[in-house]
Amino acid sequence: MNKAILMGRLTKDPEIRTTQNNISVANFTLACDRSYKAADGSRQTDFIPCVAWRQTADFAHRYFRKGDRMLVEGTIQPRSWEDQEGQRRYITEIVVDQVYFCESKRSDDGQSQSQNYNYDNYSNSFPSEPSKSVGGGGFLPDPDEDETALPFDMT
Repeated sequence: MNKAILMGRLTKDPEIRTTQNNISVANFTLACDRSYKAADGSRQTDFIPCVAWRQTADFAHRYFRKGDRMLVEGTIQPRSWEDQEGQRRYITEIVVDQVYFCESKRSDDGQSQSQNYNYDNYSNSFPSEPSKSVGGGGFLPDPDEDETALPFDMT
């Protein structure tokens, strides 16, 4: 199975072009921080080249800009080509299947708009008591009202 899921920030705006067959293709690079720090305490970042085709390319080009956080799903694909000097070049990139937003929408001035949700409006849509059934995706009932009781027998 070849599946890649990445979350990072765009290093520049997605570049879009059209093939001779009128198919959209967008290239962009994601800067993805590693989950650990180096010995000196600095964060390491990987710069991952990505390519998206057709509607996914159009979507990425239309809605994402440099610095935006993006989540992509796709496959890892190595490829090679010959450059203008006749040198063989190699690249490993992510062929993007899906693109997802990871931040709130930007306003026209480029600032991120925070959306304030009032969760109190949703309180009436949830049942006040958890379901007593196990099979329907509900919760198990509490065995006791004692908050210090363990959910399993220790004897």
